[in-house]
Parts: sequence; C-alpha cells; structure tokens
Amino acid sequence: MKKLSVLLILLSCTTLVACNKGQEINGHSLKTAYRSVKVLKQRLPSESRIEFEVSFWTIRDANKDDSKFLTLIDSKKPEEIIEIGKEIYQERKNAGYKGYEQYSSWGEMITKFGRERMDQENRKATKKEDPKDKANDILYKL
Repeated sequence: MKKLSVLLILLSCTTLVACNKGQEINGHSLKTAYRSVKVLKQRLPSESRIEFEVSFWTIRDANKDDSKFLTLIDSKKPEEIIEIGKEIYQERKNAGYKGYEQYSSWGEMITKFGRERMDQENRKATKKEDPKDKANDILYKL
C-alpha cells in the first residue's frame, strides 16, 4: 500500500509538471516543435496569431541549422518568440535584407500579412462549386 501511494504521488507530480509546459514550445525535435507551434497558434487570440507565425518562420529562416534553431526556441512562450522575431527583423532591416525594404516597421509588415490572409480566406469563401466536380464525386449512395 505504501508503494502504491508513493507511485500515485509521483504520477500526480509528473502530470502537474507536464501541464505547466502547455504554453511553451517543445524543441526536442523539429516534429515536436512544429506540432507545439500549431497548438500554441490555435490558443492565441486572432490578432496575435499572424505575428507569432511570422516570428517563428523568421527565426527558422535565420537559423538554418536544426540543432541551433531547436535550442533557440525550446521552452519559449509565444511572447518570447515574437520578441526574437522582432529582433531578427530589425537586424535584417538595418543590414538591408532584400524583401524588408518595402516595410517601414514590423507592425506594417504584420498588417500586410494579415490583410493577405484575410484576402485568401475571402477568396476561399466566395469560390463557387463547379458542376463538373459534383459529377466526378466518388461518394456512392447506398
């Protein structure tokens, strides 16, 4: 009985520790990092999603080496990822990085990406179904 209670306490502590990592990126491998970014992005408010996503991919673009990239993002919260992304943007902007000269600030770039995302969603919503697609449907009526 004593062993069972010790095991139960250890299991409870492990569960509590695992729950605290819910707002951080798991950087043990690329697969777990991408999975945790996907989950974190869904939990963020809509106004922060694009900024977080752009920041993450900016960091990835700046760090081609997988191990260096994973070390940099491991156990980071979304706010920390956004700050790192802003720093990389500013460094690249000051260095004259091609593609950033069209933006005067980080906020302008995020706003532009947000508008592009909205335009993509609007195009998907207004796209009409083609009758040919309906004729080629492979769902069978039983």
